[in-house]
Amino acid sequence: MTTLLMIIGFGAATSVVVGLGQKLKLPWPALMVLIGIAGAFIPTFAEVAIDPELVLPLFLPPLLFAAAQKTSWALFAIRWRTILGMSVALVGVTVAAVAGSAVFLVPGITIAAAIALGAMLAPPDPVAVEAVASTVSIPRRIMSTLQSEGLFNDAASLVIFQTAMAAVLAGTEVDYADLAVSFVVSAVVAIIVGLVLSFAAWWVMEKIDHTIARSSLMLVLPFGVYLVAEHFHASGVIAVVVAALEVRRRDVEGNSAERVTQNSTWQVLEMLITGIAFGLIGLDLRLIVESEHADLGRALLVGALIALIVVAVRFVWLLLGTVIERKRREEDPDAAPLSVRDATLMTWGGMRGLATVALALSIPATTSSGAPFPGRSYVVVAAAVVLLVTLVLAGLSFPTVVAILGIDDEAEKEHQATRDIALRAYKAAMREIKNDDSLPDDVIEPLRARFKVLHDQLSGTTDDQASSEQAMAFKEHREQMLAVQKKAMQSARAEVLKARRERGTDPEIADRVLHRFDLQSVITR
Repeated sequence: MTTLLMIIGFGAATSVVVGLGQKLKLPWPALMVLIGIAGAFIPTFAEVAIDPELVLPLFLPPLLFAAAQKTSWALFAIRWRTILGMSVALVGVTVAAVAGSAVFLVPGITIAAAIALGAMLAPPDPVAVEAVASTVSIPRRIMSTLQSEGLFNDAASLVIFQTAMAAVLAGTEVDYADLAVSFVVSAVVAIIVGLVLSFAAWWVMEKIDHTIARSSLMLVLPFGVYLVAEHFHASGVIAVVVAALEVRRRDVEGNSAERVTQNSTWQVLEMLITGIAFGLIGLDLRLIVESEHADLGRALLVGALIALIVVAVRFVWLLLGTVIERKRREEDPDAAPLSVRDATLMTWGGMRGLATVALALSIPATTSSGAPFPGRSYVVVAAAVVLLVTLVLAGLSFPTVVAILGIDDEAEKEHQATRDIALRAYKAAMREIKNDDSLPDDVIEPLRARFKVLHDQLSGTTDDQASSEQAMAFKEHREQMLAVQKKAMQSARAEVLKARRERGTDPEIADRVLHRFDLQSVITR
């Protein structure tokens, strides 16, 4: 009952904190962490203990699934080098840097335990990044790169962590060849699981002619994909991301009501799950530090040094990336980072979250032989300090850093992309109307005006007078116009989905245009 009360409390607090963060222009996830820390002082909450093995399966699948649907295979095809470099190579470099430092800084720690610590601290959290960055205007190219990085880096970190922990518990050293093979096999099996289950889900959905039931299947899909992948010792993270991308790719123009329902449901669930998750992170932070009484002062100092190393490694790696990305500018005009300012912003956006706290809580007190876990006090405190520095401190200061850097939000470029896709959709609808020879002019003109208003709304040039006039004309020929409008809307949505799959298209911009057409289609049914 206490756990249920805590979850309900964090859920209610999320609703309040989101509004408060909007007014104060502060990232609400960081505020939720602070509320979680304060909640740990409540005696009833302080006694709550959540199984670490349940943290990732409960919170990670739905949040990853929602985040992955905002991108596309086409974007990955362009940015695969950047994504691979940050999701795998940067994770490996961070693990090596943290492990090497820990061996010198932490008394009695083994190389395997140091590697486990590095894997625990390496992956930035895509949910934290997106929730915090949404409070300010930053370039879409940077935001999409941070999102893409966060979708895959947990996979590399978890494989390294599991291999290192097995070595620590067995009292052996890490087998690096086995580690590489495990990662490749885990990724391949995860991709297969994601593709197969997403195909199976769509096959089932084709047999179901019920919008709510189809949407419900989409809600349970990420949990099922994650658990099946983990059952086969594959990466649940990669499997969920692949499933989300494939589900989005298979989307068809006729599913407007379903997309509207799912979009609203996912927005509510994503906000509540994110709020509860970050509240639990704050709760666990205090409990982690409080449980380690032995030489806490030195452990905090070591944690601060390791946090500095984590941030410095990321900044240097991104600085090197600016040189590479500039050379590839012709292939991907929106590549990131392209400057020192970009590298600084992306470093500040490397916030740790769910994976780090779940792995820290999973550290056992003893090894298989009954010996104390080497350097455990320092390991868990270091994890807590890195979370505070990269999530709370970086999150609260993120708007200030953006303002100091003077990052151009590239709003005009984004608006132009929206206008381009809206125009394509409008032309597709007009072609459908023009091809219907049975329509008289007095029906075509009001219908053309209706789509023109929708196009103007998407382009930011709405004419309220024209909107009123076409609404009156629409009433006079409602039945005939609705039949043609349905076909025109379907053609418009098909064009937007086609644009979404093309290389160079920002998936989120296409989704915003598509959502407007979906809403219009549902409203006029």
